[in-house]
Amino acid sequence: MAATNDHPGEQGAQQPVKLIGIRETPLSVDEVFRAVGDEAAGGTALFVGTVRNHDGGADVDRLGYSCHPSAEAEMRRVAEKVVADFPVRALAAVHRVGDLRVGDLAVVVAVSCPHRGEAFEACRRLIDDLKHEVPIWKHQTFSDGTEEWVGAC
Repeated sequence: MAATNDHPGEQGAQQPVKLIGIRETPLSVDEVFRAVGDEAAGGTALFVGTVRNHDGGADVDRLGYSCHPSAEAEMRRVAEKVVADFPVRALAAVHRVGDLRVGDLAVVVAVSCPHRGEAFEACRRLIDDLKHEVPIWKHQTFSDGTEEWVGAC
């Protein structure tokens, strides 16, 4: 049986943005993955951003994220742009703020689509656009005592 693009499952869902949030508490990969479950989705792509122990050749001791009050609304705007460009069945994105340790989850995003290629592309666009467009800032403290603010997601 040949696949056709006119089947409802091949199209984006009516309300695909399932979860958007800025959290002061630890993030859950399971929560995000559950949020994007959809029987019409043949592909789900998930990205997890973690705090690493180095940046720019220097050892990182501590890291904190802060955000503008509009950050969650901006995350939703970015998500809606992804939904407009891909046949998204479900989308979720959460970002942590506050003080984090090396290894902590900083951001978790996921997208489910009818096919894997669309899911990969949509997820990549989602995390890249969140990083560049959402007002979330990272404050890093390095082992040598220096500090740096970075616009990041």
